[in-house]
Amino acid sequence: MFVSYKWLQDYIDLTGVTAAELAEKITKSGIEVEGVEILNEGIKGVVIGHVLEREQHPNADKLSKCLVDIGAEQPVQIICGAPNVAQGQKVAVATVGAVLPGNFKIKKAKLRGEESNGMICSLTELGMEGKIVPKEYSEGIFVFPAETEVGVDALAQLNRDDEVLELSLTPNRADCLSMLGVAYEVAAILGREVKFPETDLEATNEKAADYVKINVEAKEDNPLYVAKIIKNVKIGPSPLWMQTRLMTAGIRPHNNVVDITNYILLEYGQPLHAFDYERLGSKEILVRRAADGEKFVTLDDVERTLTADHLVITNGTEPVALAGVMGGANSEVTSDTTTVLLEAAYFNGQTVRKASKDHGLRSEASARFEKGVDPNRVRAAGERAAYLMAKYAGGQVLEGTSEVDTLTVEPAVVSITLEKINRVLGTDLQMNDVKEIFDRLQFPVSIEQDTITVTAPTRRGDIKIEEDLVEEVARLYGYDDIPKTLPIGSTTPGKLSSYQKKRRVVRQYLEGAGLYQAVTYSLTSEEKAAQYALEKRNPIRLAMPMSEERSVLRLSIMPQLLEVLKYNSARQNDSLAVYETGAVFLSNGEETLPVENEHLAGAVTGLWHSHSWQGEKKAVDFFVVKGILEGMFAKLGLEDRIEYVQAQVEGMHPGRTAEIKLDGVSVGFVGQVHPTVQKELDLKDTYVFELSLQSVLQEETAPLQYNSIPRFPTITRDIALVVNRETVSGTLKEIILSTGAPLLQEAVVFDLYEGERMEEGKKSIAFSLKYLDPERTLTDEEVTKVHERVLEALKEKAGAVLRG
Repeated sequence: MFVSYKWLQDYIDLTGVTAAELAEKITKSGIEVEGVEILNEGIKGVVIGHVLEREQHPNADKLSKCLVDIGAEQPVQIICGAPNVAQGQKVAVATVGAVLPGNFKIKKAKLRGEESNGMICSLTELGMEGKIVPKEYSEGIFVFPAETEVGVDALAQLNRDDEVLELSLTPNRADCLSMLGVAYEVAAILGREVKFPETDLEATNEKAADYVKINVEAKEDNPLYVAKIIKNVKIGPSPLWMQTRLMTAGIRPHNNVVDITNYILLEYGQPLHAFDYERLGSKEILVRRAADGEKFVTLDDVERTLTADHLVITNGTEPVALAGVMGGANSEVTSDTTTVLLEAAYFNGQTVRKASKDHGLRSEASARFEKGVDPNRVRAAGERAAYLMAKYAGGQVLEGTSEVDTLTVEPAVVSITLEKINRVLGTDLQMNDVKEIFDRLQFPVSIEQDTITVTAPTRRGDIKIEEDLVEEVARLYGYDDIPKTLPIGSTTPGKLSSYQKKRRVVRQYLEGAGLYQAVTYSLTSEEKAAQYALEKRNPIRLAMPMSEERSVLRLSIMPQLLEVLKYNSARQNDSLAVYETGAVFLSNGEETLPVENEHLAGAVTGLWHSHSWQGEKKAVDFFVVKGILEGMFAKLGLEDRIEYVQAQVEGMHPGRTAEIKLDGVSVGFVGQVHPTVQKELDLKDTYVFELSLQSVLQEETAPLQYNSIPRFPTITRDIALVVNRETVSGTLKEIILSTGAPLLQEAVVFDLYEGERMEEGKKSIAFSLKYLDPERTLTDEEVTKVHERVLEALKEKAGAVLRG
């Protein structure tokens, strides 16, 4: 909304308040003023001139030689290129030494051999946009009324000595889409009175109701329609002051009748429409919904195809206007118009918006209907327009109106206590302070004990609940004046939870081990959803998936990580190690929300080490990935509670897969992807793991304790055990450590043999055992005694014998 500072003074006394100061006050009260434009900034030396003589330039067909009186001692000669310059005109003249927009300075010059002492200016040359200049002057100079005084400041005559405030209005403040609405706001801010425009007029004895009858079929869309009749109007230009105010607001002037309706739209915020009464073709106005496929030509000469969603004004049979949006070409006011039917109506905003959107006709009128106009200002706007048409178009206003009124206006009544206002704002306002604020807003208010009851005027449709009243008090009391207080009470410094700390340890460890973090979609296809899932549940399907590939929530992270490996391998990056921590979604039935569990998954393929200088290469194998997990569990203090048990997992290699158990409970798996899956994905040997990170990190662990470096030597004994082929090394290791404690500190597998000179169904596993007492040096006798006890336990519990 563009607000003219000079125009605003018609409704409120702004003495002692500059435009810049007013802009600051409005902004501080809650409506942002984006800027203040000084219209004549950088322009000087432009006066009103009178063209005394005009003749053809002797040396140029498109130039005129003019003798112009500019109020100086002698007239000056000016060469002008405007096609419409003529003798007797009053025009804007930039005198020698004048400065025009863009710092364009006027100097004496010779044009085709003739001296020119100044410049006759068009409105665009004075800084106005071409789209708002009246059409008759868009290609030439602007002609001032004949009574304009010569030599006076032309910018003042054009209201360019004005300042314009640009208000950035939120949708709830549609009341400020009018000069009167802004005047109410400024009056509340400054504590001054609003002056209302003049509307008193003398009507003729003829009655408007005798000229036109109003019928409304669509009463929900149009509960109020008021028509006034103005006879004997003389179409011509509107007063210069009105034209300049319209142009300042960004509206192009047309003629006195149309300009008055646009002027009222800006003044009252109420859109009006003027019909040529004679061209209506009937004495009836019928407001109805359009028929599907009905045709109608609007003022812009475009044929529109209507639907039943659109509201139209008709002459009883055919449409003459698209309600609230645009009039029809068949009833527009022209230079021959003598009788005007003036429409002032209240249209449903949603209906207007639908028509405006469907036809791409966004207008000042439709914007106001969409946001809501004041129902109690409809008649007043019509009366004001009729008054101006009588004054500036010579019209005779017929008595009364012809109307249909089914509009019920119930102003909002909101109550609030003084205690709540002070509690919300942190203020200590007294009842008189609050009442004085509502009085400035011109809100009727009643007080009973501590309760304030406010009746919101219909112009303020945004006032509906208690919080709206609190906001009004706050912004007019002054946001800057609300006391500032520090928070009271104990505060808790932010920190990571134990779970979050452990998750960071996991991520840092894995990245330190050489794995890159991946982030994949939580959505997958129904086929992949159940693959590698630790818990078998029915997948959760989206109601409206964007594709079948992203139609269900995942139960496992592994399929997405394998897709990451496939994508990189296809681009020659065939040695890759990645991991991801993320949620999987477990269904609990249709009536309950799914459970989100955090999982950790990793995938490694290709070479684990490649040292070109030494000629050493090591491909990924089961023990590389198992070692990564062992190191991670050691970081978490869980290594003594984890065991790996050979298992069968669908999609995994049957002989190179282990179940991961924490305190005997399965939490995941580790192993090689099945060769057929590797072939489908075009991958080399790929080893993966997935576990329930939530289950692992929620486990309580003892605080980390450090042991001093041993001062005493260790004794190492190596043993090679012959066992059944089905016996796993983990079982043997557990027997060795439990039997040899506390002197036996470590047992490490260093060899596995199956082949020649080994009995059928047997294999050899070699361990390196390390004995140590941190408090003293062990003797061979002590170690031998414990060592023999270990061998005996291996024989009894696992049938293991020393290899000969």
